[in-house]
Amino acid sequence: MEEGLTDVTFRTRGINPVMQSEAEITATLISELLPQLAAATMDKSRATDIGEIHFYGAGCTPMRRYVVEGALRSCFPNANLSIESDLLGAARALCGANEGIACILGTGSNSCYYDGVQIVQNTPSLGYILGDEGGGAMLGRRFLGDLLKGLLPDPVRMNFFEEYKLQMDAIIDRVYRQPMPNRFLASLAPFLVANRNVTEIHDLLVDSFRSFFARNISNYGRPELPVHFVGSIAYHFGVELVEAAREEGFWVGRIECAPLQGIADYHREN
Repeated sequence: MEEGLTDVTFRTRGINPVMQSEAEITATLISELLPQLAAATMDKSRATDIGEIHFYGAGCTPMRRYVVEGALRSCFPNANLSIESDLLGAARALCGANEGIACILGTGSNSCYYDGVQIVQNTPSLGYILGDEGGGAMLGRRFLGDLLKGLLPDPVRMNFFEEYKLQMDAIIDRVYRQPMPNRFLASLAPFLVANRNVTEIHDLLVDSFRSFFARNISNYGRPELPVHFVGSIAYHFGVELVEAAREEGFWVGRIECAPLQGIADYHREN
């Protein structure tokens, strides 16, 4: 770290310009970020002194960046703004200025080939219905299918029903009728972590990650490059991820739970 620089971390609710309007994002910044910034700097006018902001987020496509830009501009009028996708943020956090393959494995999944400067190629993630192989929602979907079809050992099935207090009708309702079914499916990941040593769960995990490599990473045609990961699913299932990569002819580099520190390091160095 350069002399005189200090890291201060704040947390707010998530921001996504596909799901939220400029007004909603602005309200989040005003109610959650600015008070924390003022408290940390002991100066309520500090926002006007911010000179540079780098924002990385889901939904920050070229067609939607203006939503975030408008919200940030209203709160930080003098700042130079850079608004990029969460995938570029992951690539910069994981690879820095080096060539590599960068992946996100959280609720969903995404990946790209990064040349050390920019994303050169991206296999579309397509969401949890058409894609998102290896992501938390897909793991949950596969697990529930096996659970309800009786393909898992009885002790596992009994433990699940006892812990989650959900029977088939309630599960069907959560998946097909309630909002955000992908988040519900991904929320089952802790149960998979706790039962990862059960043969059927282990095979489910490795098979799902092998599908991620086969359907996403193989498209880049660069098996000699390290495949780096960021996200809670990659972080908690690193052992199974490495096994799947080896079976598909790839090798795993860095695995980080969150990209924030890596992004900060990237901007200090570049």
